[in-house]
Amino acid sequence: MFTGTYTAIVTPFRKGKIDEPAFERLIKMQVKAGVDGVVPVGTTGESPTLNYDEHVRVIALAVKYAAGKIKVLAGTGGNSTFEAVYLTQHAEKVGAHGSLQVAPYYNKPTQEGLFQHFHAVARSTKLPIILYSIPSRCGVEISVETVNRLVHDSVNIVGIKESGGNPDRVSQLRAALGVNFTILSGDDSLTLPFMSLGAQGVVSVASNVIPREIAHMVKAQTMGKPAVALKLHDKYYPLFKDLFIETNPLPVKAALAMMGLIHEEFRLPLVPMSGKNREILRSTMKLCSVLKS
Repeated sequence: MFTGTYTAIVTPFRKGKIDEPAFERLIKMQVKAGVDGVVPVGTTGESPTLNYDEHVRVIALAVKYAAGKIKVLAGTGGNSTFEAVYLTQHAEKVGAHGSLQVAPYYNKPTQEGLFQHFHAVARSTKLPIILYSIPSRCGVEISVETVNRLVHDSVNIVGIKESGGNPDRVSQLRAALGVNFTILSGDDSLTLPFMSLGAQGVVSVASNVIPREIAHMVKAQTMGKPAVALKLHDKYYPLFKDLFIETNPLPVKAALAMMGLIHEEFRLPLVPMSGKNREILRSTMKLCSVLKS
């Protein structure tokens, strides 16, 4: 259902407000490039700094600008179950195709707490749900056993975004849940390794900058053309790494600003990249032919 390339789209700001014209340009660029969908207000979309109304507004705008041409997998997770349910229900109302549900962060629930949290969210909506395991940010990992339990408990939990950097998890999930359960890489540099083990695509940060190329790489791997996919991976691997030279989404927003696509603006506690890392990123973008000068 949610296979292929999904862009973890940034939320552009201007003078403290959501820059809706810039967001429209970004979404339309994604559509034109041939990605399968976008993920608004996830980690890359700076969801922790948006209030509820803004969060729902960004999802509604993504649905509007995508115009049915690509899917919108809305980031509606939270560390409060009430918040996750509220945002998910509103995402459903504005026309999102699915929900990306991050593991509750900071409060470090047990595996039983994780199960009860996702169970409550799944029961609150008809939207298909992709779980999101990113222990480096959340402090907890959704265990394979908990994922298996959730999938057998809730028919609308259909996949997971794996951002723990562990290829062995792909094999474990595939063995436990079979081929009908969708696994997406959460790291651009691990897309091909994960897909070689049975993952079916990526939620990509790099595709903000090079959407056509990431979509081409994923399609090539899916169609049994690993040499083509590997060539693209090798070319853009330096960019994959340097888009995380500082905390995401600082580098990707800086890159998009260098390309003239957005204003480089954040909300505290996020601040612009350091000058040294900015020049490293600029050099890498030139190396990868993303910037010409």
